[in-house]
Amino acid sequence: MISNQLTNKRVLLGVTGGIAAYKSAEICRRLQDEGAEVRTAMTAAAQEFITPLTLQALSKNPVHLDLLDPETESAMGHIELARWADLILIAPASANFISRLAQGRGDDLLTAICLAADCKVAIAPAMNRSMWEKEVTQKNLAQTKSVGISVFAPGEGEQACGETGVGRLLDVPDIILLACELFETGVLSGKKVVVTAGPTREAIDPIRYISNHSSGKQGYAIAEAAAEAGANVVLISGPTNLPKPDRAQLIKVESAGQMLDAVLDQVPGTDVFISVAAVADFKTKLTAPNKIKKNVNGNLTIELSRTPDILSEVTKIKGNHLFTVGFAAETENLLENANSKLKEKKLDMIVANDVSDSEIGFNSDLNEATVLTPKTSINLPKANKTQLARNLIEIISEQLAGFGTDARARS
Repeated sequence: MISNQLTNKRVLLGVTGGIAAYKSAEICRRLQDEGAEVRTAMTAAAQEFITPLTLQALSKNPVHLDLLDPETESAMGHIELARWADLILIAPASANFISRLAQGRGDDLLTAICLAADCKVAIAPAMNRSMWEKEVTQKNLAQTKSVGISVFAPGEGEQACGETGVGRLLDVPDIILLACELFETGVLSGKKVVVTAGPTREAIDPIRYISNHSSGKQGYAIAEAAAEAGANVVLISGPTNLPKPDRAQLIKVESAGQMLDAVLDQVPGTDVFISVAAVADFKTKLTAPNKIKKNVNGNLTIELSRTPDILSEVTKIKGNHLFTVGFAAETENLLENANSKLKEKKLDMIVANDVSDSEIGFNSDLNEATVLTPKTSINLPKANKTQLARNLIEIISEQLAGFGTDARARS
């Protein structure tokens, strides 16, 4: 049954050498059936069993084959692929590949991608039963598990060599199910999480407005990550071109005032409030009822006033049971400004990121940040915004454990 549990997920499917490589074509198709965007990378040995053209046709993307590809290496191709992926799935994973992975090798494209990855990595071993049973293979598997790599253990049955035993590639539906389950952490089960995202628009007249360059990508990714973690998610979004995150309630707004009203309506019963939206700081004191005509004789002066400070309004009423998270998008003095905002607004956590860097600023698919609490500072390295969102949700869940105890003590 197709459940679309991988909607908006980016999966890099790695294929290594072995007779089970022919099943990678079905894995590629089934991943897409679940909603994933799939790219593929193959070892030289894998190409002896299945052609790159097959996977290119199925994935609708070029197949990545070489570490030193002159067309991509100028952009550090293996690093870009590692940053792109939400999941790297090696299926099948041969005994030789597992051995090299356990050693931390990076001398071909697929091992280099795994070595550079900050996202989830999973392997589905496939090999002769004797190779599977060898002590050295089991040690290699234990080593991969110890560094956080998931192992989709092989099945038992008749093998291509004619023998019967453990070592055959796990059935494709089971591989897909396990891949889906990797994104279901449950760390926020039973929690209500409200996220604001995107820009706001403050009308000047019926066709013009004050706004900013926020795309909403990071806020939407955080809403999706919170849903993956089992939370009941409400996403309050300014105008964006992004699709509604799966399993989240979406409330669309335009202005800062509308966003504040929506937030205050949702705050009761909320456990975590994450303010990611880039709310316009100013609005016009008076909005023109009709289009303002060009003044050919002089300049136009518009008087501005402050928009409501949504975070401050929330912290005034938060009590002891609402965990508040702010964002500080800065172009200078990043940590100093973020720390000031953390203290002034009495937040429990703030996420600081440098929007002056075009690679991680507004509209980029990448981000990096520093997470600050009154007691800690945690660096989140450069990654795609989906992966950074998952890292952030994990930190929030860890902070909530202590926060709940402190809240009961204060009550």
